[in-house]
Amino acid sequence: MRPSGRALDAMRPISIETGVTAHAEGSCLIRCGGTHVLCTASVEERVPPFLKNTGLGWVTAEYGMLPRATHTRMRREAAQGKQSGRTQEIQRLIGRSLRAGIDRVALGERQITVDCDVIQADGGTRCASITGGWVALKLAIQKLMKAGDVLSDPIVDHVAAVSCGVYAGQPVLDLDYAEDSEAGTDGNFVMTGGGRMIELQASAEGATFSRADFDALMALAEKGVGELVAAQTAAVS
Repeated sequence: MRPSGRALDAMRPISIETGVTAHAEGSCLIRCGGTHVLCTASVEERVPPFLKNTGLGWVTAEYGMLPRATHTRMRREAAQGKQSGRTQEIQRLIGRSLRAGIDRVALGERQITVDCDVIQADGGTRCASITGGWVALKLAIQKLMKAGDVLSDPIVDHVAAVSCGVYAGQPVLDLDYAEDSEAGTDGNFVMTGGGRMIELQASAEGATFSRADFDALMALAEKGVGELVAAQTAAVS
């Protein structure tokens, strides 16, 4: 029995509310159960120096957790004077993942920065950030296309992510914090809407896992990403 009472292959309730901020070119609030992330996409008509005059665009990301996103207050990283290693690792993952779904030639020499701010955390914040970040990115590009600044859609596919793990000896889909903190195996699966792999992160937290375990987690991830892509499609259509 999962702490939430969900079936082994059941996702938490998913909702994606778009247009939640007035100024960003694209924005959404994604809720995956108790994990809520505000995602905004900001367009700049410039690229980093290493891409100047290449004709290529760039998508990057920043990630952060608000002080009371968790059970106890965390100090703001700005107050500490530096980002944690976890924050840097997650925002690089978000950027890599979103770039995998973009034709950077079609985007042109402009940069889109996707900011993912965790309002409330209950496990899977990086996965929710990737999934919601794609929606914000898509909305920003729709605005560029409507203005005629981009002629062909540079988004080549959906990008979504879900966590899977082995909890109490059973492969389960979409871990919440209660499961994540006790899981023997924990994994994050980033995939395209077409089912192609972008990045897989799986580790033995409390016990090693078998190839059969991994295959079961992969099957769960494919199911979960399919549901997330459906939610993305509904949000941006």
